[in-house]
Amino acid sequence: MTSNNRIKPVKLSTEKELKTLVENRTSYTLEQCELNVFETHTTSFRVPLTFNDLVVTSMMRGKKVMHLFDHSGFDYLPGESVIVPPKVTMNIDFPEANHYNPTQCIALAIDNFHIQQTLHDLNERYPKSLSGQSWQLNYDQFHFYNNEEIAQLINKLIHVCSSQMRDKDVLADLALKELVVRVIQTQHLHANDHGSFNNSNPLSYIIGYINSNINQKIQIAELSDKACMSKATFYRIFKREFGMSPLDYILREKINRAKHLLLSTNQKVISISYELGFTDVNYFIRYFKKSEGITPAQYRLARSQKRAD
Repeated sequence: MTSNNRIKPVKLSTEKELKTLVENRTSYTLEQCELNVFETHTTSFRVPLTFNDLVVTSMMRGKKVMHLFDHSGFDYLPGESVIVPPKVTMNIDFPEANHYNPTQCIALAIDNFHIQQTLHDLNERYPKSLSGQSWQLNYDQFHFYNNEEIAQLINKLIHVCSSQMRDKDVLADLALKELVVRVIQTQHLHANDHGSFNNSNPLSYIIGYINSNINQKIQIAELSDKACMSKATFYRIFKREFGMSPLDYILREKINRAKHLLLSTNQKVISISYELGFTDVNYFIRYFKKSEGITPAQYRLARSQKRAD
């Protein structure tokens, strides 16, 4: 997880500014949303939190264990986000929080009318004609890793909401619309990654084909032929539905496979590179570093040391 996928921490409250050591809240209210910055400075368990609107939460510092719906508690770390429906209670543990290692997260409560308006515009202008479904938020996919676009948007919203700019409501409105779209695209891609898709949608078939042939050199023209589309139409629809180009998706899956091989085998980096269809090991190393922030060898060493600890 690179720094590009993380939400930038904001300045912590001073001891005098803290009203409580557990989920101390700083709020910024706009027309369409309310930004809340929470920080916790002491170990606590099963702390309830409920909002009247849909909330996009993102971790900035430390670790939480989130209990949501009927699911078992899960670790919640920087680089990750969770969406929570209106009036649903989160129960949160802070197993490692202390004065020297506080947790910090944001909770962005978005007005329901604004969300419905965004969904209506999206379905009117860019209907999912291939699957016969409508664009909507999926609360089954409530916990996800930020991609770079989502992280940038949340960082922008934190800056806008906490500023004194006169036009911040206008800027927030535009960023919120894009954030809702990016979250839906991320959820849609995650659902397809895990096989929860409509078999009548040719893009679902393409995702399965890519994952089954990730060790091969996959050509975009080959994929567009399998989807029975022109190359330009295939590229446009794929990016609209999943928020990334077909090539970016292929490379993402190759990097995920490379990480698995680095940790589960003793294969050399050059061998892994060739196994995944890269003809140039230096390109593989450069792209891996761009994606993960470190080289494949550094990734293997860091994870091995972490396991040993």
